[in-house]
Amino acid sequence: MRIKAFLLPTALALALSGVPAAALASPADAAADRHGGRAGDTVDLDVLFVSAHPDDEAGSLATLGQWKEKYGAKAGVVTITRGEGGGNAVGLEEGPPLGIIREREERTAIGRAGVENLYNLDRVDFWYTASAPLSERIWGHDDTLGQIVRVIRQTRPEIVMTMNPSPTPGNHGNHQQAARFAAEAFHAAADPKAFPEQLRKEGLKPFRAAKFLRTGGTGTSAAGPECASSFVPTVPTDQVFGVWEGTPSASGKTWAEIEVDARREYVTQGWAGTAAAPTDPTKMRCDFYTLVDSRVPYDPADASPEAILRGSVLPNAAGGLPRGTELYLTTDRFDLAPGETVKVTAHVRAPRDRALAAPRIDLRLPQGWTAKGSGALRGSVPAGKERTATFTVAVPAGADTNQQQLVGATLTTRQGVGRADRAVRVVADVRGTLEPLPEVGLFREWAGEGGYPQLDTLIKPVLTIGSGQSRSVRVDLRNHGEATRSGTVTLGLPAGFTADAATKSYTGLAPGATGAVTFTVTNTDATLPTANAGGTDGDYGITITTTSAAGSTVETGALEIVPTTEVPQAGHDHAVDGVASAGEYPGQELDFSRIWEGQATTPQDASAKGRIAWTADALKVFVQVTDDVLGRKVVPQDCKRQRRTDSVEIIVDPKGNSTDTSTVFKAGIFPVTDDPANGDPPCWQRDADNRQGPGATTAPGMTVVSKVTSPYAGYTIEASIPFAVLPDAVDPNRMGFNVLVYDSDTQDLSSQSRLGWSTFTGVRADPYRYGLATLPGYTPAARQPSAPVFPDTAARSVHSPQTIAQSAVDGVAPAAVARLPEKALRLTDQRRVPGGVKVTLRADRSGTAYLYAWDGSAALGDRTVELKANRSVTVVVPVTSGRPTALLAAYESHGAAVARSLPLR
Repeated sequence: MRIKAFLLPTALALALSGVPAAALASPADAAADRHGGRAGDTVDLDVLFVSAHPDDEAGSLATLGQWKEKYGAKAGVVTITRGEGGGNAVGLEEGPPLGIIREREERTAIGRAGVENLYNLDRVDFWYTASAPLSERIWGHDDTLGQIVRVIRQTRPEIVMTMNPSPTPGNHGNHQQAARFAAEAFHAAADPKAFPEQLRKEGLKPFRAAKFLRTGGTGTSAAGPECASSFVPTVPTDQVFGVWEGTPSASGKTWAEIEVDARREYVTQGWAGTAAAPTDPTKMRCDFYTLVDSRVPYDPADASPEAILRGSVLPNAAGGLPRGTELYLTTDRFDLAPGETVKVTAHVRAPRDRALAAPRIDLRLPQGWTAKGSGALRGSVPAGKERTATFTVAVPAGADTNQQQLVGATLTTRQGVGRADRAVRVVADVRGTLEPLPEVGLFREWAGEGGYPQLDTLIKPVLTIGSGQSRSVRVDLRNHGEATRSGTVTLGLPAGFTADAATKSYTGLAPGATGAVTFTVTNTDATLPTANAGGTDGDYGITITTTSAAGSTVETGALEIVPTTEVPQAGHDHAVDGVASAGEYPGQELDFSRIWEGQATTPQDASAKGRIAWTADALKVFVQVTDDVLGRKVVPQDCKRQRRTDSVEIIVDPKGNSTDTSTVFKAGIFPVTDDPANGDPPCWQRDADNRQGPGATTAPGMTVVSKVTSPYAGYTIEASIPFAVLPDAVDPNRMGFNVLVYDSDTQDLSSQSRLGWSTFTGVRADPYRYGLATLPGYTPAARQPSAPVFPDTAARSVHSPQTIAQSAVDGVAPAAVARLPEKALRLTDQRRVPGGVKVTLRADRSGTAYLYAWDGSAALGDRTVELKANRSVTVVVPVTSGRPTALLAAYESHGAAVARSLPLR
């Protein structure tokens, strides 16, 4: 076996050329010394980016590259999966072999930004989902979090960066969960009670990273060199920093150009043709980052490229506090009612190497707010020690509600001055909010329990309603005040909607208690546009006015109308033949032509319509697509991931109540394949649903007929889907249904436009946004729901010579598991022999050794050896061509591992 070459980072190349690993260790800086770690680790990072898949970090490479080149900031990337569930635009590899390829792509891409350290956690990449809870369920919470904590404790990054953890529309659930793990790890890595076995058995120490940020910023900004300073956040309390991509690098290219070069390395994802970066500086954008948590002071007005690094990787600006000084605020709660008080605590920790003399805390409060308490920290703060100052802050009785405010603190010492902030939210004493979607509710619980309730402001409260139908709308109540309250809730609806009552009452809501009132809302105007064509970007705004004796407050939300249809029984002469004969589909014609992602189309470029009917045993679907260019045909072996080229996706949610796609049916149908010997027939498969794989295996009895026009002007798909292959019995009063059409006008396996019936950004992963269908007269057979089947095979780090080569240098075990001691595996007498590499192995415990003959950039051969404790084994790693220069070895035993690299003679 030969593993293809990848760009080898300088440190690894030196290591494999015989330089001792210890010589490659970065000198531990003052921050690392302050915060701990473990003597002997050979990597010390400044920044760690936590992601779900290869390429998630791609939009930050201009930033990481600038920081490395200009300030020497060393970055690393944690990738929870290797992206085996993604597409492959250049080959037939999938599953673990694709994961190894994607790892190579990622190492090459991040290497262009000077990033050498990549840590794969070997979790399975199952499919595109919008569900963080599903991602957590499949990856496992404690084990995955423990791996990330271990990487932080071993590599000691001052800054942890990740993606958006909130369930905003279209946000990948894997991304959400990776970000939530990162947030939890930021705290857990510093907590000696978290994963204590890492401290007790592995010799690690707690580590306090300085800052935690998410990528992106919610707001507006002008492009060009002033993009950072011109950013205006949607939520005024957000602390958003920008790094301009137009900065020239030492190579002469801008960092925007280098980032594009890096993105093009992800060829399996169809990114090889990424458009060139703009050359006009006024059109170059910033990479934005929102500060989520910070233990060190910061200046929100600092718009410099190094602003995020200040106080952690870099010293504070002139007049600032000594590097390593911690200053942060905590409050006893986030939501405050007017007239109430909140306990605010300022935490000050001195650097390990010096005391803070004459420290004093002064609060900065919104206008009209007052505080009691002394900010004088008596004497000094000893080196490495923490002192606190506590204040009681009062909110004015007349404060505006439904607003976030910043409570700030300024620390003044003889050594310098610094500031920190903490967001709180002013709410009415009784707050009424639109009931959350199930996964939004779970996110709110997570954010509140984890100390990040301000992240909830990213999510607009929405509910869906079927066109012309009714639904219950619950308003959740919470008493934030100090007295029992009674009052009313008024639901304000847009034209075309009515409720069973305009106002409803609540009584006897005690302080701290929760309650609810429920309305029945009806869409009375069935002509209102549905899906993303309706309202404002699909949202029909509503208001919730909650009153009590203390006053009233108004919250906002939205209703989204999804299309509905009545599905009739199919005509008696029904046949699956690709033709909708008279009487076969007596129901209404459905429009599948609305764009939900991608380029706008004309009816001739791409449009679709169709019909649906039922028989006693199957659902019948007819789709007619108009299309001007046939995208690339896939070969039959590549009948998967239909969204890459011209195709149709049929989705059925049997009960119309799924929270994620593990309980739905999704069939991807290609109208033709590249199989001329058999007449280029269609093919179909199931994807990202209850059971994935080839249609014949996962949907037995399903039939598909495709008719393609000649000359080409589109195609027709007719499918019969047995009810028996659905994950559950259909509810004839509420079946979720959708048809999505993918249009490709290229030959590079990339779609340009995505159309459908119920259309919203990311809709294929959001069952609550599917259309709704009723099946009058249909009686489902009694049955039990089918348990979902998930992919369970991921590429493993011990099968990746790329990972082993790095691990042998930086000391973090493959897959970030516990590291075995060096003595666990002894390799001796390694040398080239005819036909391969000979080596003698001896282990002090039983386990498995994975050996690779390595030429510095590729594996020329491999061998796996089972070892018993204290028994020597001599083996030959076969090599058929090339000249290996080193032997790589990974050894794993009882969940722990170690990697070694030995030069060959």
